[in-house]
Amino acid sequence: MEILQFLQYAFIQRALVAGCFIALLCATLGVLLVLRRLSLIGDGLAHVTFGTAALGLFLKVQPIFVSVPLVVLSSLAILKLTEKARIHGDAAIGMVSALGISVGVLLASLATGFNVDLFSYLFGNILAVTPTEVAISIALAVAVIMVIIGLHRPLLSISFDEEFAKASGINTKAINNIVAVLASVTVVLAMRLVGIMLTSALLILPAVSAIQVARSFKNTMFVAACVALLSVLLGVFLSFTFNLPTGALIVLLNLGLFGILFIVGKQIHRTH
Repeated sequence: MEILQFLQYAFIQRALVAGCFIALLCATLGVLLVLRRLSLIGDGLAHVTFGTAALGLFLKVQPIFVSVPLVVLSSLAILKLTEKARIHGDAAIGMVSALGISVGVLLASLATGFNVDLFSYLFGNILAVTPTEVAISIALAVAVIMVIIGLHRPLLSISFDEEFAKASGINTKAINNIVAVLASVTVVLAMRLVGIMLTSALLILPAVSAIQVARSFKNTMFVAACVALLSVLLGVFLSFTFNLPTGALIVLLNLGLFGILFIVGKQIHRTH
């Protein structure tokens, strides 16, 4: 299929625009989460998103409007649990994600008529994204990326040494809250791209791929963004051409790119 013919469809245009913005967002934030060893928070918040999406469909409200505030509150609750209840981060994530899954399953059993819609959120359907969802994705993605750019110095400091950053006068508690909020918004946006079940992969894979070859924080961000964008562009094209699940293809392409960069990284290490 010719590229121009491929691009003439409005739903493809919407998928590419929304997908590219969300991919940039996931890659950028994913680097911060991986460096801080907080990769699991994406998986935990994805489970919460399942419950909030089910609640939105149950209330007949656009799920994204329900998911964003509730997932943000859940991420802040994880931080509070680790601070106040003497619970390690992974245990707090497990508790909150279990609550999200339980609520989602309960609502799905109580209501009828929206299970098909809930299935699309579980496994993603970027080709069915609406103009409203595109606009919301662009607005939220731009806002989150601007926050990351504006706070890149304290975020960088905390990512490598939180204790040193705290001693340097950086308000680490506020920055941690901001990261939690950014992660929440990112997870909610990514659910339409690759689905709730694969969201954590989109956060982790571009970042770990970039780490194989990049030697600085900025280069890592750049390579991660390139990996994420390439996987989304190829994923949407292949999905439409061969009638395959878009989210799964995007994740598999990310895995393939990780394998390539891993080999390239090994060769770079040998030459140095």
